[in-house]
Amino acid sequence: MKHAYIDEHSNIDSYIHRLDPRIKIICLVAFILFVIFTRPTSFITFALYGVLITVLILLSKIPPGFILKRSLVIIPFVLMAAIFIPFFKKGEVAGGYSFGTLKLTVTYDGLMIFWNILVKAYLCILSMIFLVTSTKLSDFLKALEKLRFPSVFVIILSFMYRYIFVVQDELMKMRQAKEARSIGGSRWLHVKVLANMIGVLFMRTYERGESVYFAMCSRGFDGKIKTMDDFQLKMKDFCFLLIMIGVLTGIRILGS
Repeated sequence: MKHAYIDEHSNIDSYIHRLDPRIKIICLVAFILFVIFTRPTSFITFALYGVLITVLILLSKIPPGFILKRSLVIIPFVLMAAIFIPFFKKGEVAGGYSFGTLKLTVTYDGLMIFWNILVKAYLCILSMIFLVTSTKLSDFLKALEKLRFPSVFVIILSFMYRYIFVVQDELMKMRQAKEARSIGGSRWLHVKVLANMIGVLFMRTYERGESVYFAMCSRGFDGKIKTMDDFQLKMKDFCFLLIMIGVLTGIRILGS
């Protein structure tokens, strides 16, 4: 079956793609820190952050719709976590709503917290998706390793991305087999079959993990990410890092 790989646009020839992955990760961390420590009332600052990430996406030649589509997938989860804050935060009342005997009031402080969570979460998500989209996954993992991230964390990310599509294929095959053998029937029957499918999928995943582990041990895997090319910092990488820090600092000062 066809899979949607998050790094399918990582082979584009652009200035952003040619940057050292370690520099891109450092810039991402700096961007996120600047966003997190920005005051909720600095609307101009958030707008300028959005302009900055948009300019970087255009420089990378990645289709903006590709990144936008994937960033919007996360928004419902952010809304689920923050949607009730305006109703329960104490402060000056902005409005009230009645649903039968239930009366809810919205406060300005709650709305400000809701805006703060929403805009910061979206900007951070957008930047992370942009980083992964513009970087080969193998290079991204090796850059994390070079930056002294915990090796267990890097290996888990590597295996998760490599085998999540294999597990997805297994699930689709089981689903097709189930549909071919259970036409009609009660809803309870379908729920029971689904529960059995999840159990079987877990066992297959566990067995595959064991076989992959033994195969890697027999081939001398030492826990390090191997790539054909090694990283080498160039002047353009340092220039990009300095420009990004300077732009972020300028945006923070301008929006203050």
